Amino acid sequence: MTTQTVEGAMASVPPLLNRESAILEFNRRVLEQARRSDVPLLERLRYVCIVSSNLDEFFEVRFVDNLEASRRPGTGVSAADIDALAASVHALIDTQYAIFNGEVMPALVAHGIRIVNHADRSEAERRWVDRFFESQVRPLLVPVGLDPAHPFPQVANKSLNFIARLGGKDAFGRRNTVAIVKVPRVLPRVMRLPGKGTEQSFVLLTSVIRAHLGELFPGREVEAFSQFRITRDSDLEVDADVSNLRQALRSGLTTRHFGQAVRLEVVNTCPVELSEFLLKQFNLPDTALYKVNGPVNLVRMNELIALADAPQLRFPPFEPAWPASLPRQQSMFDRLRAGDLMLHQPFESFEPVVQFVREAVADPAVLAIKQTIYRAGSESPLMDLLIEAARRGKEVMAVVELQARFDEEANINWAERLEAVGAQVVYGVVGLKTHAKLLLVTRREDGKLKRYAHLSTGNYNPNTARLYTDIGYFTADPDLTADADAVFQQLASLGRTRPLRTMLQAPFTLHKQMLAQVARVAEAAAAGRPARIVVKINALTDVPLIEALVAAAQAGADIDLIVRGACMLQPGVAGATERIRVRSIVGRFLEHSRVAYFRWGPGEEDEALFLSSADWMGRNMYGRIEVAWPVRDAKLRQRVIDECLVPYLLDGQDAWTLAADGSYSRVGIDGPSAQQALMHRYAERR
Repeated sequence: MTTQTVEGAMASVPPLLNRESAILEFNRRVLEQARRSDVPLLERLRYVCIVSSNLDEFFEVRFVDNLEASRRPGTGVSAADIDALAASVHALIDTQYAIFNGEVMPALVAHGIRIVNHADRSEAERRWVDRFFESQVRPLLVPVGLDPAHPFPQVANKSLNFIARLGGKDAFGRRNTVAIVKVPRVLPRVMRLPGKGTEQSFVLLTSVIRAHLGELFPGREVEAFSQFRITRDSDLEVDADVSNLRQALRSGLTTRHFGQAVRLEVVNTCPVELSEFLLKQFNLPDTALYKVNGPVNLVRMNELIALADAPQLRFPPFEPAWPASLPRQQSMFDRLRAGDLMLHQPFESFEPVVQFVREAVADPAVLAIKQTIYRAGSESPLMDLLIEAARRGKEVMAVVELQARFDEEANINWAERLEAVGAQVVYGVVGLKTHAKLLLVTRREDGKLKRYAHLSTGNYNPNTARLYTDIGYFTADPDLTADADAVFQQLASLGRTRPLRTMLQAPFTLHKQMLAQVARVAEAAAAGRPARIVVKINALTDVPLIEALVAAAQAGADIDLIVRGACMLQPGVAGATERIRVRSIVGRFLEHSRVAYFRWGPGEEDEALFLSSADWMGRNMYGRIEVAWPVRDAKLRQRVIDECLVPYLLDGQDAWTLAADGSYSRVGIDGPSAQQALMHRYAERR
């Protein structure tokens, strides 16, 4: 395709869909899972909780970014845009609570699981609640009556609080009318009431406190009250010229909980004067007030899911299969000398990754272990093994990403523990998050050094490996392992390295090469050769890549995009994107693997498939250290196509298709489910 033709195609790119609207649209799809009759009831409640968790992060990061942009000229974001965005969130939250109150909770009651309000409690239940309040709750509560000597207290991000309007006078004869009660995070939010029989009764902490609120203010009358919760800006920012990144972030963590307020949640019965008082205290506009019909933090309803004794109302347990091509007693190093090995999580076990590192730690021939650490979790067998390797005198290098959002503290702790035993710890590059997932082992064999690597689309976290779909790729390929070593060398030395042989790396070559692959397919389409693109990612918001996809489609290429979350490309627009189809899969597992397939001719040599840690977003292409690698083994490449692409294109149960106007519609409910088919396939191999 000539440059002129490409430019002409790009000129007709439809207007991009709004990123924030696309994020909210994804949460609507998640929320629809809570309405599915074929989803177990407690799992439906879990989807309601997931939306609350997603919205918390949306306000803590995305909404704040837009709010700040609206205050700066020339950003293209206006105050009216912020109001419109808030209105969309209000509508989504109203739907969420309608599903929670009108569908999910009544269905739970029908199955003998109920949350008992104060008015509906039996005498025995009230006595239990009274005892629980006196012994477990009251000693931890500090009610604060507001006056000039008792200013409005510091309220932490996403913490539970009560505001009360008091009648009468205080102990000193004054009429201070407003009081605040902060609820410690250590208290459980859901408690199971004792009882016999098949019915299970629960009580919420908010209901317990509400029933005893008057006891916290003896001699006063509680005339009105409300729960409230504030959401704050929680994105940690560090200056590029900081001298010690770890110390700067450790300091920032102490103030994160008290950043700029962006959202105020109260119950819908909150009196206007109290909500207005709170808005004024937090310097928030009216649009930042969210009145909800129920608990102000539905995330904590996960506690009910954990406490309920009802296995029939959860997804049946699924145990990942052991890889068929890896004999259980075989050494990982012996296996990799025979060829590459692929794991498809969560259908296959993450344990071979742990086994790989465990063998490396115990093997005297292993000299060095290098690993990137993004979201390892607060407890991690892999991190424990790295610490043990350093204790045994092996060279251990850990690239710890300290700015992995909301995992900063855990990563700082791991960094300090690794350094304490002599591991070489670096923190990547200031200003560029290290998001690549790399693990490299160097071993002495027959007097020479040989490398073995594990590359992944997802995190080194055994817990999320059971919940997220990802691809783990083991290899002893000299090109790939040399490239992995070069990336580690660059992250440590910050020097220029040789051009990578096969691996693509952001922010250097990944974006450019993805554009080149799309252009190659476009040229084939223009020449009348078979031309096909299938991309599976979490988000598509990078404008140049969107423009390139549109150009390829206009040249005649067939394009399928499997985008779980935000997608700013408008498919199906006449004269522009008729040949592009976009679908999103929302099922039992979180779709997380990133796969890019390109075909530009009829032969096996006319195709390429890449696995990657990167989504097609500007931040991944320019603001992070990411990698992508080609799958050159023909059998494994076909396996990726057969398991990660084809089933998802045929999914007729968990799939949603994107229309040109930005709306999604469900493909169906009776067709095949890609995730269920893969679960069944791997269950047969156990």
